[in-house]
Amino acid sequence: MSVVTDLASGPTLPSPAARRERWHARINRSAGFFELIGFGWLVPLMRMAAGDNAKVQGKALWKALGVPLTAIVIFLSLWAFLAPKVKTSLGLLPGPAEVRVQAENLWADHVAERAKARAFYERQDKRNAEMLAKDPTAVVKNRLYTGKPTFLDQIVTSLETVFTGFLLASIVAIPLGILCGLFASFNAAINPLVQIFKPVSPLAWLPIVTMVVSALYVSDDPLFPKSFLVSAITVTLCSLWPTLLNTAVGVASIDKDLVNVGRVLRLSWRKRIFKLVLPSALPLMFTGLRLSLGVGWMVLIAAEMLAQNPGLGKFVWDEFQNGSSDSLARIIVAVITIGLIGFALDRVMLALQATFTHAATR
Repeated sequence: MSVVTDLASGPTLPSPAARRERWHARINRSAGFFELIGFGWLVPLMRMAAGDNAKVQGKALWKALGVPLTAIVIFLSLWAFLAPKVKTSLGLLPGPAEVRVQAENLWADHVAERAKARAFYERQDKRNAEMLAKDPTAVVKNRLYTGKPTFLDQIVTSLETVFTGFLLASIVAIPLGILCGLFASFNAAINPLVQIFKPVSPLAWLPIVTMVVSALYVSDDPLFPKSFLVSAITVTLCSLWPTLLNTAVGVASIDKDLVNVGRVLRLSWRKRIFKLVLPSALPLMFTGLRLSLGVGWMVLIAAEMLAQNPGLGKFVWDEFQNGSSDSLARIIVAVITIGLIGFALDRVMLALQATFTHAATR
């Protein structure tokens, strides 16, 4: 590394070329992360700021950002042009402008509902304080605000449900997949069941799950609402198969030399699994987890619509049944939201895959 030396004072400073070299090294290290989270277009901008060839980086920026933005603009233009030509039972198909207005209205409804909740709790706290001031032994009651769930509340409910179902599916699928990959006889035994139940639609599972949960989950003070359990278990039953199959394939395809080394070193089963099997099977395992989470998110929306369980699916169905002039635009807001959340969930799983795979190979 070249440096600039001050012979009088002694300290040395990196030369401009050395500083650019360091900056490029940092950009290269961060490029993979930005690609993972969908912000790869930032890399050409940083390289241009570091002094790289502006023409080359401009082409990379156009490919990473310009082309997708152009496609989105074309799509929105076609949507705005064609939407007024489609007449439905609820009126004309809304265009981007109408959808944006309804998105703003949904946010305003959420803010107004939160203001009502704060006012309710403030009145309750004031009333309880006055009662205790008059009679310190008085029994005060704290009630929960029971206003209608907003669009954002429905999003949170759906996310909680899908992550619960996904976690349950992972807890079941990963151990079964490991056993299938390690033992051919166990794989032969379980494979027919997998092939039978894997294609079953969530619409077929839902009534069975509803009846079983209603029969077994009987409590005067339930920890979870039945609707939440029904949706979560339905997600579990439909989303565990990709993780199970990919984990089994990943475990079965590990290098046999690794297995032999474990036997020679007389490693315990626990150490073989965590030191040899899992690190080798992680890439395929995470591919299965990504697929499972995507399947679970799609299944959840359908289950919420059919069973009228709280969440985005119920929001879509309620707006469809509402039949107001704004319903179609609100349904499209929900559709776009569902797509964006699905994209974000996939990015999260990609980032986790890169993190865990890197840690396992260190």
